[in-house]
Amino acid sequence: MLKEKLKNHHIILASGSPRRQLFFKELGLDFEIRLKPVKEEYPPRLKHFEISDYLSQLKALPFKEELKEHDILITSDTIVWHNNQALGKPNSERDAFNMIQSLSGKTHEVITSVCFTTKTIQKTINDITKVTFKELTADEIDYYIKICKPFDKAGAYGVQEWIGQIGVTKIEGSYFNVMGLPVNLVYQVLLELVK
Repeated sequence: MLKEKLKNHHIILASGSPRRQLFFKELGLDFEIRLKPVKEEYPPRLKHFEISDYLSQLKALPFKEELKEHDILITSDTIVWHNNQALGKPNSERDAFNMIQSLSGKTHEVITSVCFTTKTIQKTINDITKVTFKELTADEIDYYIKICKPFDKAGAYGVQEWIGQIGVTKIEGSYFNVMGLPVNLVYQVLLELVK
């Protein structure tokens, strides 16, 4: 359905995330993956969804000059918000362990922002999902880090992986948002863009 409506547009997904790429395939869309390196830094004054909004827009910047009339560029960023700070991707096993341990037995927020850029407009949306973990043991955290190596994931975990299966006790909001893309909102915005 969406594919038919977008037939005169060219979707560019600027994401190396296999999960995001899979979501776009499952939406039945034709799209091109185009990657450009971006230093993912943000002003320290930013909080909460302001961070992921900023980073998703920052990722669109290197493409601005090359967008053609029917292109829709999609960039996104996910952060884990916990104890009034953003948890990004871990730098080491120790970093990953500390992040997951800090989430153990508590509720945190997963925030994903998606930025849609065309030659003439830019629209940014975000979605927030609350995730609660049971009390995780040190052995469980170590085991997960060794088998899944979650160094490409905000907050050092993938909800669809072993740690999510055994550790997540409650999710309030979109499950797919925790995986890295609020698919329902992306679908809505794409429909609006081609109206």
